[in-house]
Amino acid sequence: MEARLKEICRILKEEDDFLVAAHFNPDGDALGSTAAMGYILEKLGKRFRLYNQSGKPEAMDWFETPSPILTEIPKGFDGWYIVLDCGDAPRMGETLMNALDPEKSINIDHHMGNSGFAAVNWVDTNRPAVGEMITLIARELKISLSGKLGESIYLSIATDTGFFTYNNTKPETLEIIADIIRYGLDLGEFVPKIRNQWTMKRINLWATALGKIEMYHEGQTALLFIPQEMLDDAGAAGPDCEGLVSFILRIQGVRVAVLIREDSPMRYKFSLRSQSRDNVQVVASLFGGGGHKNASGGLIENTPDTVRERLIAAIGDKVMS
Repeated sequence: MEARLKEICRILKEEDDFLVAAHFNPDGDALGSTAAMGYILEKLGKRFRLYNQSGKPEAMDWFETPSPILTEIPKGFDGWYIVLDCGDAPRMGETLMNALDPEKSINIDHHMGNSGFAAVNWVDTNRPAVGEMITLIARELKISLSGKLGESIYLSIATDTGFFTYNNTKPETLEIIADIIRYGLDLGEFVPKIRNQWTMKRINLWATALGKIEMYHEGQTALLFIPQEMLDDAGAAGPDCEGLVSFILRIQGVRVAVLIREDSPMRYKFSLRSQSRDNVQVVASLFGGGGHKNASGGLIENTPDTVRERLIAAIGDKVMS
């Protein structure tokens, strides 16, 4: 891993034109690490663009980035691609996947099963967030975690560790956050900006969904099914489901939480969450998905009943047995 880190830092110092991207529908780690890499390149005096197929989420409009996040790849771009937080190439989106130069690309990720799609692949599944890996780049380049760079790293790590409550939180993780606070981050001002962005549409969706929890495996698996009709009735959208699956994991006795959301007819996205020793990544991998031991997901094309039945059966076989 040390060699990969040094190779990436060499490229950042020697090359001069970069496009930084992360997976579409970016979460806090994807958005925060994208911005953090941009701030590092800015410090180095490099030319760079930030890109995401779906742009910046509406709930994160307040979050400052070192340059606008583009939704189209600049025509004629011939520099290096830096792809963050993508467990495999399709997660970056079809446009970027087709444009990516296999000889001038860097893949920085922490997901299990990463396909190693770039010229330089730095994958460390022991890291709780890509933002922690970006921190190592900053330190190698002697760049402090002050100001907007520190805020970006905080966003990345805090959201991917459940604000430091998941078991992927290590002493080193908290030491990074301590450094950021020493450089002046005001938690009382910054954290509410991350967490207090809910709309009444989301509240209405959650109120409906939480009344329809299904329990399996003698109360050890909790499942929520979100059809498009439920989203429409609440005036909500896919991003409003974020956090629901982790919320139902808090039910006493539940070991695995499942969220199934209709993406389009006969196409369903699923999210899995678990605690401690229960590995849901092995379940997601059965359906071509992936992620982490305690947080994984994927996509299944079938009828809603079949999707539900297959996931529950897989959890029973791989986790509950």
